[in-house]
Amino acid sequence: MTLIHLYKELQPADSFDIRLPHALSTQERQLVTLFYQPLIGAEPISLYLTLWAEAEQMPSQQMTHYYLMNVLGLPIGKVFEARIALEAIGLIRTWKKEDAGQRSFLYELLRPLDADSFMKDPLLSMFLFSKIGEQAYRKLRQRFIPSARDAEFKDVSRAFIDVFKPVSTKIPADLQADTSSKEKQQKVYPFYFDQFDFELLQAGLSEQLVPASLLTFEVRESIAKLAFLYHLTALDMQKVVILALDDDLGISLERLRKAAADFYKLTVSKEPPKLARVSKPSTIEESGQKTKDQELQQYLETTPPVQVLRDINNGKEPLQTSVQLAESLIVQHGMPVGVVNALLEYVMLTTDMKLPKKYVETIADHWVRKNIQTAKAAMELARQEHDKYTTWKNKPQTSAKKNSYTKNRREEKVPDWFYKRNEKSEEVLKDTTNTDATDFEKERQKILEKLGNIQNKVGE
Repeated sequence: MTLIHLYKELQPADSFDIRLPHALSTQERQLVTLFYQPLIGAEPISLYLTLWAEAEQMPSQQMTHYYLMNVLGLPIGKVFEARIALEAIGLIRTWKKEDAGQRSFLYELLRPLDADSFMKDPLLSMFLFSKIGEQAYRKLRQRFIPSARDAEFKDVSRAFIDVFKPVSTKIPADLQADTSSKEKQQKVYPFYFDQFDFELLQAGLSEQLVPASLLTFEVRESIAKLAFLYHLTALDMQKVVILALDDDLGISLERLRKAAADFYKLTVSKEPPKLARVSKPSTIEESGQKTKDQELQQYLETTPPVQVLRDINNGKEPLQTSVQLAESLIVQHGMPVGVVNALLEYVMLTTDMKLPKKYVETIADHWVRKNIQTAKAAMELARQEHDKYTTWKNKPQTSAKKNSYTKNRREEKVPDWFYKRNEKSEEVLKDTTNTDATDFEKERQKILEKLGNIQNKVGE
């Protein structure tokens, strides 16, 4: 997913509420951690548990996604990836509302499947097996699935109609339960099986041998899941269905699963199939090896502003006022994180490592009116409008300082601090209040010489 698509999907300034229809138990937390985390990873589960904790004592006011970025320590792109992973696995449902240009979300947390349902699902069980291996999979079954001794008992519970009988009480139409097909066919996780060719499947099956009545909703869903898992066609599944018939010409879900597995081993491979993500969203389009400019753009798009401020300032912790300024641009003004980072970098490099609030907000206002949504667009506009921005400063900018930035931007687009951000410098840059252009240029040359020495040593 490109950055352009990402900002249309989610931004840090977007607000959200959480719906927790029911309290989640300790055992369900264990299921989420042990069954679901191997499938989708730690970051989505961290998001789920964070929303769970917040939902139990949700504040009256809405929160923004910038809060989630800070709590999880993730950029907005990673938060979005975690959310869609939770949606796909059936742990969350997302509702969106747009009103007068403002976008808000409602996150509904869903219960995880119980262990027995999880293990019986052909996709989830095989996905988990391929992730954790046979030994760990067997341990989970022994821990969460009832023992064989419990299977000796027979369910003798009475059904509803055995105990109650209907009475002639008229219920208003608006209070009657909705019996629409959508509610009746509510799936435990969103698997859409309409793409499977059931007409072709039934066309090759004898009505006497496999009546259409046997292909119930549950059986059809299981057939589609198994075909997806084992990459089998409708013609292949005809053979699987015939193999799954029992002595009474019935079809059980367990026999269907075993028949599909046997057919796969005989015709495709003895190795079990594996599932993988379709594609991993990315904030920068991959087109071969990245240029230095693209590396900087990706860094600005995927790094929290606090870390950018720290990296530019040679590892020193930024002042709280600088952090608050960055947060206000994101939360109150709705600017994308990458654009804010590009703004911070531009201003600090052109004002001798300062962040004048009025100057920053003036440029920010210009970028908002220009609808700048990416770090790349922000960097290009900053280069085009550099002369104009210079005149907006509270005090005149000397020509030497101006030329140093424009020269640096023309010949070496990526600034020095970007390559030095991971180095542990033995010497910290001297703080100085002297804005003389000559002194600034001397300090800049020292940094360049130091960087050149380090690169030479690496080359040797």
